[in-house]
Amino acid sequence: MTDSSISGKHSKIVFGMPVALFWGYIAIGIFMTGDGIELAFLSKYIISLGFDVSQSALVFTVYAITAAVSSWLAGGISEIYGPRKTMIVGVVWWVIFHVLFVQFGLTAQNYPLMLVFYALRGFAYPLFFYAFYVLVVQKTPGHRLASATGWIWSMFTIGYGIIASFLPSVTIPLIGFIATLWSSLIWVILGGLMAIFCIKDNNSENKQNIPTAEKLKEISRGITLIFEDKSIGLSLIIRILCNLALFGFPIFMPLHFTSPESGFSAEQWMRIWGIFFLVQPVTNVFWGIIGDRIGWLFQMRWIGFFGCTLTTLLFYFTPVYFPGNITIAMCSALLLAFTITSFVPMGAIFPMLAPNHKGAAISVQNLGGGIGNFIGPAIATLLFSASFDIKTVVFVYSSLYFIGGIITWYIRDPQPHNKAENLNQENSLS
Repeated sequence: MTDSSISGKHSKIVFGMPVALFWGYIAIGIFMTGDGIELAFLSKYIISLGFDVSQSALVFTVYAITAAVSSWLAGGISEIYGPRKTMIVGVVWWVIFHVLFVQFGLTAQNYPLMLVFYALRGFAYPLFFYAFYVLVVQKTPGHRLASATGWIWSMFTIGYGIIASFLPSVTIPLIGFIATLWSSLIWVILGGLMAIFCIKDNNSENKQNIPTAEKLKEISRGITLIFEDKSIGLSLIIRILCNLALFGFPIFMPLHFTSPESGFSAEQWMRIWGIFFLVQPVTNVFWGIIGDRIGWLFQMRWIGFFGCTLTTLLFYFTPVYFPGNITIAMCSALLLAFTITSFVPMGAIFPMLAPNHKGAAISVQNLGGGIGNFIGPAIATLLFSASFDIKTVVFVYSSLYFIGGIITWYIRDPQPHNKAENLNQENSLS
């Protein structure tokens, strides 16, 4: 589907993707593959060096903190200095601190340097990823924004979630752990070169020439917008809630599925959870395109929040009523993935709620994502420590999804409503 009516700063759109940014999407997939390669084995490797579990966990904790801070800052920085420059800084930063981490931290088995350099590397990937996100928002007409951001998350999932998870199983037996870590440089540098030579943002809406005080104020809007605009504050809440199951379920669902009563093996559980991720590159794009047509808030309310209210419960009760039936379990995982990925329009809502401060609005969205990564597991940990069982935790998640759906009625709809003419032109050209 092509929109030839869009001119000026907006790119021609094909299947929801801005054509001019095609190589940028590919760069995201390649870069995130390099960034995620170590996730499948790094914790185990650190422990194999003689460090304990808590020390290994601390390495990932400090990384998560710096990545969350960078995610919050990245939108505002990109809007000030330009997305392409910010992406280049992200690549250079990643390469420098990855080399230092591997050479002087891991290889030298120097724990303090491992902590410092891995934490500093955590600032890098959000600068690359979310800078491109800002560029997509700037280059995409408002009525197609959910589709365009859906493609971003699809490429993220393909690189970070699928290729990066599979690749070490091939490379580690052939070249070992450390060489596999060095190989991630190839992916990151290749993604960076694509960003340098294949992405143009000469017409992007950067604010590099404004005074320093205004630059700091623009970055700070990543917080102040929450209090200045009720809809953005409420959108932050639903952004926190939308991925509860995504980050909470891996904490306790393996225990539920592999219990003697449920009858699944650990390998079967991994296949069930794997199918949950495997379909997301397709469903992210699907829900982006559909959301642009049926309404962003409408889709998130009925398919996302109210849908997840049901599918979280369904996923829990599947092994209770159908123990050991992997076909039904995979179907429930697919339904869960189908509803969770319908939140894709979230990435369009934030910048459209603050069209004059899109980078800062994306920073608010990123803040919600970071808090959501923490809240999902935290709710489970808190309830388990209070002696509640898995069933209670799942019902709490389901209830929070229902509350999220109610909140959507109090958020003003920022979706452009003059999209019908453009979509009719697209359909006539496709």
